[in-house]
This record gives sequence, C-alpha cells and structure tokens, in this order.
Amino acid sequence: MSASVTDATDVSEEDARNLLVDLVSIPSPTGEEREAAERLVEFFSANGREAWIDEVGNVRAPADDAVLLTSHVDTVPGEIPVEVRPADAEDLEDEVAEEEGEDVLWGRGSVDATGPLAAMAVAAVRTGVSFVGVVGEETNSRGARHLAVDREEPDAVVNGEPSGTTGITLGYRGFLSGTYVATSESGHTSRPEPNAIQHATEWWTNVEAAFEDDEYTPVFERVTAKPVDIDGGVSEDGLSVETTLQAQLRIPPSLDAESVRETAEAELEIGTVSWAEPIPPVMESPRTEVARAFRAAIRKEGCDPRLLRKTGTSDMNLYAGTWGCPMVTYGPGNSELDHAPDERLSLAEFDRSVEVLTRVATTLRGGDD
Repeated sequence: MSASVTDATDVSEEDARNLLVDLVSIPSPTGEEREAAERLVEFFSANGREAWIDEVGNVRAPADDAVLLTSHVDTVPGEIPVEVRPADAEDLEDEVAEEEGEDVLWGRGSVDATGPLAAMAVAAVRTGVSFVGVVGEETNSRGARHLAVDREEPDAVVNGEPSGTTGITLGYRGFLSGTYVATSESGHTSRPEPNAIQHATEWWTNVEAAFEDDEYTPVFERVTAKPVDIDGGVSEDGLSVETTLQAQLRIPPSLDAESVRETAEAELEIGTVSWAEPIPPVMESPRTEVARAFRAAIRKEGCDPRLLRKTGTSDMNLYAGTWGCPMVTYGPGNSELDHAPDERLSLAEFDRSVEVLTRVATTLRGGDD
C-alpha cells in the first residue's frame, strides 16, 4: 500500500543541473559517500522534504510509495576533471550527444550512476514519491541489501543505472563469486607432479569448459566465468606451494546460483572453494504497469522506447529477490562509458530523463501523465 501523499515541489532545470554538477564534483568512491549523501539530504531539505542518512549510509527520503526511485551514491575510483564542454564530433560518434555544441558534463560518476541518482532525486521532489540513495553498489551492495530487508515493499521500484533516455532495462544476470584455495608440497620445479598453482589453473580451465556455449547463444543467456585474481607461490616457511584464485560467474535467468555452483564444484578434484552470498538473476515482464508508464513517457518525448537486457548485475537483482513488486532500471547515459576514463553525460539527455521519470512517477501515483 502506498504511503501518505507528499506534496510535490517544482525544481527548475537550472537547479536540477546544479545538483548533478555538485554531486559529480564530490568524489564518492565506495566507502567515501558521506559528503555526497549530505548534499542529497540538503537538496531534499531545501525543497521541503524530510531526508536523513541511515545507519549504513543510505539517503532516505520516504514519501508516496506508489513508486520508489533509487540509485547508488558511490562510484568507482578514478579522477576525471569535472567540466562542461560543448559536444564535438566524437561525442556524436560515441552517442553521448545528438547535436554538436550541446553541453556535456565530464566527471567520474556522471554516467554510473550519479546522473541517474540526481535525475531521480529531482523527479522525487517534483512528484512527491519515495527516494533512496544507496551506498556500496560497486562492491558488495551493502546499501541495497540493507534497504531490501529494512523497509516495507513499495508498490513499484525504478532502479537507477544508465540505459539512455529511451532504454528500459528489464533484465540482469545474477552473480556468484568464489575463492579457490589449494596447497601442495614444495619441491624442485623439475619434478613432474603439479603444484597448487597448476591445480588452480586446471580447475578453472575445466570450469570454463563446463560452461562453454556456442557462439550463437546470446551472452545474456550464457554463464560467463571469469578469474579476477590469482596469487600463489612458495610459503614463508618454504615447505609448501600455496595458491588462491578469485572467480566470478554471471548467471542467466534460465539458471540459479545453486546449479551454477554445483557445476563449478563438480570440476573440483584438489583444493576447496568458498562461495560468497549469491545475487539472483532477474527478468521482469514488459507488461507491468511501471514498464507501460515508461514506454508512454518516452514516447511523449518524441522517442521510441527500447527494452534492454544487461549482461551485468545491479541492485535491482537484490530488490527483485526480496520484493514482489514490478520494477525496471532506467537512467541517462551511455552505459559503455561506465567506469571509463572518458565518462561524460549530455546535460540535454539528463534533462529529458528527468522529464521521463517525472511523467512515470506522476502516472504511477494516479495523476495525469
């Protein structure tokens, strides 16, 4: 059931852009989100909305739960000088801007996901719906994990990640990470017996082969297995060879984490694997009320909506695993620039996304769209 209706407050395009630039200008890598969170609280307070930072660092601004707008406050590390430049031919080629000369904001987080975060904050104030800025999405999603169990289920969720003004993301693959550990006796390298490092690489080679699919299977429908770190060598006492391999597997909606884990462990002959808590895959219907509201809102901007499936993982996976309400992911920006050294966002695209989000929230509250 929706919370009590909160009065909407108009936010000008200039104030919306100022919020975006301010947030992009504040470094907020994972674990260092506090200053950006305080700027969000200040924005809501200045517009007559109650907001606070909760015990894990999330920014809470509860209101009408007809829809919860939520995105993440943190970014990946990396300094990109914050400035607004006129769009050039390269911006058009990279699908950042539609016209040469339009304003483009450069800076870490402008796309992932400070642009979506700021757009949602503005739309939440304009329409009087609930908002949460979560922390830690780029590492362990601690903010989303806390939120999903700490608040009541809203009527609908819009998660903020870059999809472009016209993109509506309905699906993400799940995520499973594991740590392989093995130890073997040390010995001369001329000996034929494999050591722990070889055991680790052999296991991973077999895991990759177990999940190998034909080239015609879409990536979204495959398990992607990636080693992300390996460390090994002779122990300090010189008596053994030790190795640790960090692995990540992406899970399509056709499978679950348990079956993927079992397949990986079936290839295990030597060593052990410890698994972190998995994140389930998600695939939402395009026929929900929230998806329909987005299609209508995008068309009112004179654009054709696109339905997307992403091969990565987002906080929407966690919300879908806990709440049964309809949800989508949406936000301005070209996702190919996520984490990139040339991360940048067209301010015109940001403006359009705010309008789309405002129309969607108004529709879901039962108002005129």
